[in-house]
Amino acid sequence: MSSFLRKKLDILTKYVSLWTMNLTKKITQQIKRIPEDTSFGYDQLKIEKAQYVTAAKVLERLQKKGIIKKISKGTFYKPKISVFGEMKPNEQEILKPYLFYNGKRVAYITGDYLYNQLGLTTQISGKLNIASRNKRIYVSTKAIKATPVKSYADVTDDNFQLLGFLDAIKDLKTIPDVELKSAITIFSNRIKKLDEKQQKDFIQYALLYPPRVKAISGAILEKLKQEKYLKKLKENINPLTNFKIGITNKILSTATNWNIE
Repeated sequence: MSSFLRKKLDILTKYVSLWTMNLTKKITQQIKRIPEDTSFGYDQLKIEKAQYVTAAKVLERLQKKGIIKKISKGTFYKPKISVFGEMKPNEQEILKPYLFYNGKRVAYITGDYLYNQLGLTTQISGKLNIASRNKRIYVSTKAIKATPVKSYADVTDDNFQLLGFLDAIKDLKTIPDVELKSAITIFSNRIKKLDEKQQKDFIQYALLYPPRVKAISGAILEKLKQEKYLKKLKENINPLTNFKIGITNKILSTATNWNIE
């Protein structure tokens, strides 16, 4: 090898070494800012795709030192040590890297896990559902299995809770061990707490859902005497359609007004 090429190689080697050191420093500083018991992925570390290979080696070294632990490919967490030993992140934390893209929420957890959180069922399925408009998100780790479902609207931080709530109304008939009277009370209480903007958004998204969601939402709003959007809901339901859900007038006094039985 000529002295010229050797000199060029030395310069390149020093450049790569310096670049790796800078990336290592950047990743280490980013991780220091992340709270314990919190999951993160490459997006949260603000690593460019061109840096992924080098970053993976840096993260591997940090794993060996015990500074971080791996949940699944590209997903890590900072372990928190309590008097009972190491604590692992909960489901929400483990799934967080899957729910966001470039710092923006694109998905949310739905299905029986969510319905349990809402107090609609005591059962929790071994599998979670992740709803997203444009992404099909699968998760398979030792701790969590999740399958994709399509959301009825683009998911944001502002609307994902409303969408999850509407999912519960949609799935009311199939939620395990659900008690319909209790469910209607839970739905009513949540709708009561919506401010004017939230109620407007609630109706806007309800119109994207199947007719039974519009019918149940309309019946609850009518019972609560919140009649501002009832006409819009009625106009989007076939008047000849009957909804066999098992909700009688004893459970919801306005049920028959919306062909719910």
